[in-house]
Amino acid sequence: MLTIEITVNGTYQQIQTAPNRSLLDLLRDDLGLTGVKDACGQEGECGACTVLLDGKLVNSCLVLAAQADGREVTTIEGLQQLERLHPIQQAFVEAGAVQCGYCTPGAILSAYDLLMHTPHPSDEQIREALSGNLCRCTGYTKMVAAVHHAEKELSHAS
Repeated sequence: MLTIEITVNGTYQQIQTAPNRSLLDLLRDDLGLTGVKDACGQEGECGACTVLLDGKLVNSCLVLAAQADGREVTTIEGLQQLERLHPIQQAFVEAGAVQCGYCTPGAILSAYDLLMHTPHPSDEQIREALSGNLCRCTGYTKMVAAVHHAEKELSHAS
C-alpha cells in the first residue's frame, strides 16, 4: 500500500491505495464519486470515466491512482456550483441529451473542456470534442445542441 495526496473537487485527500489501482476505482470505491463510470471494462474505449486531471481530460481508467499523487482531479460532481447545476450540466438536461445518463458525465466534462478553450465552437469542433465519449442513446445531435446552448449561457454569464 502507498499513501497518495490528491485534491478531488477542491477537497484535499490523503488516501491509502494499492500501487496498481486505477484512479477510476479510487474515485468510485474509496470516495463514492459514482458520476465516474466504468462502461468498457477499463480499456479506455468509452469515455464514461472522463475526469479532469490538473485541468486536462483523461480517462481515469487508464491512470493509476498513484499517478494522481499531488495532483488535482475534477469529476462531474465538482462542476456543480453549490446546489445549482453548472450551466453545461443544465444545458444537457434541457436539451434532452442525458437519455440513459451513463455517458453523460464524461460528455459534459468533454464539453466543459472544449468551451473553456474554444468559447464559440463549430458543430465539427463539438463533435470532435465528444468523439471520445461513446453514446448509444442520443446520436449526439442533442449533445451538440446542448453545447451550443451552454455556450450562449456561459457568454451571457461573463
